[in-house]
Amino acid sequence: MAEPEKSLGDKLLGFFIKQPENVPSQPTPPRTVQPAAKATPPAPVVNAAGTAEVDRKFVEHFVELLEKANLPGPDYFEFKQALKSMEGLGLSEEKQFQASWASFRAMSGGLSDTTILTTSASQYVGVLDRDRANFLKDVEKAIGDRVGSLNQELNKLQEDNKAYAKQIVELQEKINANNDRLAKINGDIQEQSAKINDNRDSYEITYHSMVEQINSDLDKIKKYLN
Repeated sequence: MAEPEKSLGDKLLGFFIKQPENVPSQPTPPRTVQPAAKATPPAPVVNAAGTAEVDRKFVEHFVELLEKANLPGPDYFEFKQALKSMEGLGLSEEKQFQASWASFRAMSGGLSDTTILTTSASQYVGVLDRDRANFLKDVEKAIGDRVGSLNQELNKLQEDNKAYAKQIVELQEKINANNDRLAKINGDIQEQSAKINDNRDSYEITYHSMVEQINSDLDKIKKYLN
């Protein structure tokens, strides 16, 4: 039983990622940035060149764009399909391109130059470039919408912290001034208390001395004059 003909989308997908045979592609999700309560990890796949892992959902999105932009008649994509069919034949890269070009020329009625390939490939790159520009605008808008309020709160908290730090410095200066005054007051208290105590002691000594003298005279008056 003959294998069913692959759709253009499936063919394009095979140009850009390595995937097992006979595995249907997943539905292409919308390209626009959608809000999500929880981030989901990307679905990595190996690109066709085997040089990097890429996100399958974006590959499928780009394939859908290119499928819709496919120009009528043979162009870069048909040449790419011919080139892919050369894989596994043991040919050098140069020979693969030359053989694919010969096959493409036969398919397209004997074209003599590669303008159709370079022109159509550039048009497809333009499609991807325009989509990327729109996507990056969506990203910037999403950042502005979702992160803007957080940035405002962040800036306010930073300004509040600056004000609080200034108040802390001012309060610390007042505390230091109060501590200096407290130290001086404690010194003054000790000095004044010492002076007052010395004065009291002197008063007491003088008082007792004079009272003793008077009492002594009273005793002598009673003794000698009565």
